[in-house]
Amino acid sequence: MNTEKKIDESELQFRDSSSSSTDEKQGFWSSFVDSFKPPIDEKAIQKIDNDVDEKATLTDVQKININSTNQDLRRELKTRHLQMISIGSSIGTGLFVGTGSALNTGGPGAIIIAWFITATAVFSTMQGLGELATTFPVSGSFNVFASRFVEPAVGFAVGWNYFLQYFTLLPLELVAAAITIQYWDSGVNSDVFVIIFWLAITFITLFGVKAFGEVEFVLSTLKILAVIGFVILGIVLIAGGGPTHEFVGGKYWHNPGPFAAGFKGVASCIVTAAFSYGGTEMVGLTASETSNVRQSLPRAIKQVFWRIVLFYFGSLIMISCLVPYNDKRLLGSSSVDASASAFTIAIINGGINGLPSVINAVILVSVLSVGNTAVYATSRTLKSLAEQGMAPKLVGYVDRSGRPIVAIGITNAFGLFALIAANNGAQESAFDWLLAISGLSSIFTWICINLSHIRFRAALKSQGRTTDELPFVAQSGIWGSYYGLVLNILFLVAQFWIALFPLGESPSAYNFFLNYLGFLVLVVSWVGYKIWKRNLKLYLPIEEIDVDTGRADVDTDLLKQEVELEREALAEKPFYIRCYRFWC
Repeated sequence: MNTEKKIDESELQFRDSSSSSTDEKQGFWSSFVDSFKPPIDEKAIQKIDNDVDEKATLTDVQKININSTNQDLRRELKTRHLQMISIGSSIGTGLFVGTGSALNTGGPGAIIIAWFITATAVFSTMQGLGELATTFPVSGSFNVFASRFVEPAVGFAVGWNYFLQYFTLLPLELVAAAITIQYWDSGVNSDVFVIIFWLAITFITLFGVKAFGEVEFVLSTLKILAVIGFVILGIVLIAGGGPTHEFVGGKYWHNPGPFAAGFKGVASCIVTAAFSYGGTEMVGLTASETSNVRQSLPRAIKQVFWRIVLFYFGSLIMISCLVPYNDKRLLGSSSVDASASAFTIAIINGGINGLPSVINAVILVSVLSVGNTAVYATSRTLKSLAEQGMAPKLVGYVDRSGRPIVAIGITNAFGLFALIAANNGAQESAFDWLLAISGLSSIFTWICINLSHIRFRAALKSQGRTTDELPFVAQSGIWGSYYGLVLNILFLVAQFWIALFPLGESPSAYNFFLNYLGFLVLVVSWVGYKIWKRNLKLYLPIEEIDVDTGRADVDTDLLKQEVELEREALAEKPFYIRCYRFWC
């Protein structure tokens, strides 16, 4: 069957190249319309499907392994795209606004501790993801890894939870963009801006993965420059170089103090920190559309370290020194309210006028970036679920331009739900519960990445194979995944505690389900799949795990030789080059 699929893929490439030359003669509109057509004729697609379905000996896991290797997406993401996506994917309102709420809740000491603990878990998790995604650059990435290395019910539950996270995020970000615009002009109906931003995102998504990469490259660059600029400005203000000429130093660490609510405040900040790092795993989802996986993806994964050190901790140190945790302005009315951003308050405290508008513009850029990313993540996840037989086959349709166009259309259509922005009461209630459904999705995803990596290594060992045959080996090793797994489970425990006994509030069922509904949705999804498939296995036996299907480098002997030669060449380089290559 693999031979037949290779023949069909070759036919696809031939037809793509033929259609490209024909499109040049047809004109833009004809080419645009033709791009939505199937890449090969429906009979050929049906032949592949029937070939798989008629194999009665294939288990669900084997079908998932085969179908997820379907490379009908276009590999048009370059190294520079991945590096910017890896650096800028989680720089958003969680950093620019969420840190202000966390500072008010826990104090400066709490946010530094919380973001540091969470950062170590994220770093270890991303290393394991890098090893898996570089070895298996398959469509769907981490939800497929959960299906093939843990068991399909886990992949089903995590995949749909991840889909819901970004599915609901698009309308939320459209509303956020409209609210952000009202910072400058509050007289215009919010729905006007919702439609404008919705059209912009829809337009971008129609031009495929290359357009997504270019837009994220530009928006991430702007966000990175803003953070670097703020860190430099923060150093100047702390040293007394601002208009007020006041030396700030660490006075707010002494008065009102480093902690606002003791250990519980730290636990609450950990929950916020986990949310702010959400999206870090996005780089793994791009593996199936990356032109040079072996070179590009490891570099992008290593960028996680620099993002954590330079952007998050640089910013956190600045705001912890420039803003007291008891500043009432930290309690904003909106999650994208620039006046509630610790970044904005720090600049105002420093006596600088005009820059708050710049921060608000950066928040707007971040909101649009997340909206663009939401369509990408949702459409690729939905396509992957369809390939695994966990969603209707229609939503997995990929057109001639390599776009999962049905999944993109569904996501963009739901984005119009943001038109309820004009009704503030409905907005608050509806969006709160939509977000509650998938509020813990990032933590679930990270747990499954760590578990998948542990199981993959165990399968390798059971077959007498080593990491020498892998194109990239996690720098934190297998123990890093154990560490990440334990910490992420503790994050869920912390969230349960805060949901049950919130800071400064009495326990209530409403608040608990609002903060912990995602866990119940995950369990129901897992149980539902078990009942559907009538499969009571809790996990796949190690000996049944397939460590070959979908590999980027099929010839493991040749790969071992190449890796060894690269190591020998690197060993001859000066220390500073070896150090740079290790971290970059």
